Amino acid sequence: MTRESAAAPTTSEESFTIRVVDGLSAIDAARWDALAVEPAPASPASTATPSGVANPFVSHDFLSALEDSGCVGEATGWLPQHLVLEDPQGAAIAAAPAYLKGHSQGEYVFDQGWADAFERAGGRYYPKLQMSVPFTPATGPRLLVGTAPGATIRRQALAEGARTYAAQTGVSSVHATFLKPADRDVLTEAGWLHRTDQQFHFRNRGYATYEEFLETLASRKRKALRKERREALANDISISWLTGSDLTEAAWDAFYEFYMDTGSRKWGRPYLNRAFFSLIGERMADQTLLVMASRNGRYIAGALNFIGADTIFGRNWGCIEDHPFLHFEVCYHQAIDFAIARGLGLVEAGAQGQHKLARGYEPVTTHSAHWIAHPGLRRAVDDYLDAERAEIAHVSDVLSEHTPYKKGG
Repeated sequence: MTRESAAAPTTSEESFTIRVVDGLSAIDAARWDALAVEPAPASPASTATPSGVANPFVSHDFLSALEDSGCVGEATGWLPQHLVLEDPQGAAIAAAPAYLKGHSQGEYVFDQGWADAFERAGGRYYPKLQMSVPFTPATGPRLLVGTAPGATIRRQALAEGARTYAAQTGVSSVHATFLKPADRDVLTEAGWLHRTDQQFHFRNRGYATYEEFLETLASRKRKALRKERREALANDISISWLTGSDLTEAAWDAFYEFYMDTGSRKWGRPYLNRAFFSLIGERMADQTLLVMASRNGRYIAGALNFIGADTIFGRNWGCIEDHPFLHFEVCYHQAIDFAIARGLGLVEAGAQGQHKLARGYEPVTTHSAHWIAHPGLRRAVDDYLDAERAEIAHVSDVLSEHTPYKKGG
């Protein structure tokens, strides 16, 4: 199924058409990835990333793996409705991953309170349109415009196309989450509501080794992390990095057991199925890293990471044995080790978690934008977001004063 709707011209010389497609299979993979390419990062790029797509989550391989495995689709409440911007000749010149949703699960930007208030007042909040990467709280491009001239105009046309889609289908709202600055600015300038939240990221300031990083910390914090890492690897625990051809089906079997055990205890129904991990191993082996912990010859814990042009993204963790500090070692310390070894500038360790602060991760503000059709709901949400942004900024300022780094360093 494809639907078409005319997007309003953004200049007197140019006009575009928005095509809505219900799956990545309808879009040429090379063309999609060409639109997902971003400018090269300022810091040295990772030698582990052969693709030009800086953010692995918006690649055709990742998004199609979610669809082909059945993690995303009508049955899961994530119906693909990707927006493709075409020029008058029918060439795709921009795109946005988008999903029609009947719930707010798997988004990590929580609007259930908005939905509850609107429906108690007699409104209908679902379905809504979500412009995001499913189950992935990682900042990245959402309005994919490539590197050709006219990027701002194309972003504006996608934003207008999303609103046109909403008007034609009657959805209550459109939500674009974990935005990069260029996308955030276009959407907020178009009148979308601006929301902030907080994560914790590690910034590699050109460290040659983990010990060099430790030397930037206050003495007490440095000693605490050395002790923590020693204790995490007690009981004959060893760590291995699996990427590329090392990502065997046996390794995925072990990790999936960890993922299901931990996920089922935390939120009841994990979002990803076993087929997804095999597809990632087939399509994105060089952009995937499993950090696996072993004891007595078998895997007991692991963390899934994805490798971008200058960032390692921590995603999922699980274990079948509990050991002190092992979670911190596998998820946070090993990610720092890998980033330093590969010359990557950033570690994004996922949503939430003030415990990351003591391990060298610093508070970072994340951004989303929201277009809401109903004037009354829009006003109420706007007022709420004004207060929420102020609170997020205040908390960030306070936490920035409590990083483990030497003062004045």
